[in-house]
Amino acid sequence: MVERTLPGNPPVSVTLRRSARARRFSLRVSRLDGRVTLSIPARASEAEALAFAGDKADWVRSILATSAPRRSIGPGATVPFEGRALTVTAAAVRAVRVEGDLLLVPGDPARMAARIAAFLKLAARQRLQAESERFAAVLGRPIRAITLRDTRSRWGSCTHDGRLMYSWRLIMAPPEVLSYVAAHEVAHLEEFNHSADFWAIVARMMPDHARHRRWLRSHGNDLHRIDFGGSD
Repeated sequence: MVERTLPGNPPVSVTLRRSARARRFSLRVSRLDGRVTLSIPARASEAEALAFAGDKADWVRSILATSAPRRSIGPGATVPFEGRALTVTAAAVRAVRVEGDLLLVPGDPARMAARIAAFLKLAARQRLQAESERFAAVLGRPIRAITLRDTRSRWGSCTHDGRLMYSWRLIMAPPEVLSYVAAHEVAHLEEFNHSADFWAIVARMMPDHARHRRWLRSHGNDLHRIDFGGSD
């Protein structure tokens, strides 16, 4: 992926994504976090792709103008962690850690967001691995692999061969919400659909799953709007 800027007022940052599957130029603007992505065929000209995006610059700006602003991370900002709002605080510590209602961060303030993102990803991997394995043991189903990404369209996914993918931003949600997403994806190891049988499996593992789904619908966008400086 390559970052480019469309000139104008204001300038617009665009991520160019080459794809062997793309047959034409495609421009997408995320209302969740304001990310602008230009998908282009593998052999297409970058100059032509940027000209295509330039023709649609006014449309892009109109969407960005109506989208909720992103929240940057720095000293004094708050970051949710396992459902709790922690205040980011520069401190003489060796690694990012939670202390009461503070998130203590060492080193250069300019690298705070990246350090916090790394801390969140590690915590997310540990929690999601543990929860996925716990639910998989209930079903007696194997997990082939677990990966974390910064996805915008879904909180998790499951493949036919047992590979699970999760958004690492789930670690910012309350613990039971993260557990629900793990139960949901693990249930797909047995029912690769959203049938009544599938939801019966989810309910067996997590009887109160409906309220956790509602939490994600109501508050999930807020997690996506926190800007960690391009951490994937």
